[in-house]
Amino acid sequence: MGFQRKRVDLERIENNYLAPYALTSADSRGRVYQEPESISRTAFQRDRDRIVHTTAFRRLEYKTQVFVYYEGDHYRTRLTHTLEVAQLGRSIARGLGANEDLTEAICLAHDLGHPPFGHAGEHSLDELMKDYGGFNHNTQSYRIVTELEKRLPQFKGINLTYETREGMIKHETEYDKSDASEYEPDKRASLEAQIANAADEIAYNAHDLEDGLRAELFSIQDLADLKIWQALMSYLGDDSEPFSKTSRAKVIRELIGMMVTDVIGTTASNLERLAIDSPLFLQRQETNVVSYSEELGSWIRSLKDFLYQCMYRHFRLVRMQVKAERYLCEIFAAYLNEPMMLPTHVHSRLAETAVERVITDYIAGMTDRYAVQEWDKLFDPHTKA
Repeated sequence: MGFQRKRVDLERIENNYLAPYALTSADSRGRVYQEPESISRTAFQRDRDRIVHTTAFRRLEYKTQVFVYYEGDHYRTRLTHTLEVAQLGRSIARGLGANEDLTEAICLAHDLGHPPFGHAGEHSLDELMKDYGGFNHNTQSYRIVTELEKRLPQFKGINLTYETREGMIKHETEYDKSDASEYEPDKRASLEAQIANAADEIAYNAHDLEDGLRAELFSIQDLADLKIWQALMSYLGDDSEPFSKTSRAKVIRELIGMMVTDVIGTTASNLERLAIDSPLFLQRQETNVVSYSEELGSWIRSLKDFLYQCMYRHFRLVRMQVKAERYLCEIFAAYLNEPMMLPTHVHSRLAETAVERVITDYIAGMTDRYAVQEWDKLFDPHTKA
């Protein structure tokens, strides 16, 4: 019989090689619904695979990151962003002795609930739902894996482990924060979830910068006063050649490397300084242990401010945001005025869920192009319903 590594072998490897503050699959707090364990995969590997096979994950391919899909094939989508976050998350987790599989699962799930048209879509739905509980894409991601996706007949959702669900609901950046009251809110997120937060931020800072340069929303001259750009240019050397796509890729590659290296080094120092020796002790800390150094953190703050002013508020993006808000607001109002226009499988949920939330769940699940097509079906008399 050939070599075969089973779940118990993988769990033994985790116990032997992960750091003492890492979460291990053998010690998972389990799933909401009892299931037999996989023979060949750990609990966290199984979570990862279930997330990848969801309908919501596939739809990320045609959901906006910053640029709407028809702007071009080379800009990031929610799917490519998610894959980049997962890759960065695994790299950081590996460098810190954290659980790579759990980190990857949280990274892959973190944007499942994003509506069409990026943050403009989220803002629109939140405004429309302000009297009915609001809308938050992070909370929506959690709803997808615990309620909306139905992959097996015996339960709602995809029945992920406690640790993955906790990591999702405690996903936190300056743009994202959710109600984690059901997951020991007195505790901070696990190391793996904190790594996912950092990986998300690294990915969107670096890749929004690259996409902004590609789209010519700003130039390298506009970046000259940023300390992080100056550091990159100093390290890479003064190149008299014209700034090309190869140059751009080299700069972004170095920027990602700089941020990842800094996060690993700073976090390792924090772990040692605080004498973190268990997952519980880590989650009892007053602040997150995963962080940038003070200097790089200030540089990144300036980069974020630059991107907000010169990219996210650029007239081309604002025009698309306004159009997106119009699409979603008018679709929402049409369904609310006449719920019978909802597809049968959506309308059937009204027996147990408020109409406003059913409509929002349906809209949030749409891709950009599906939302445009749905608007045409509702308002263009020449488009078949």
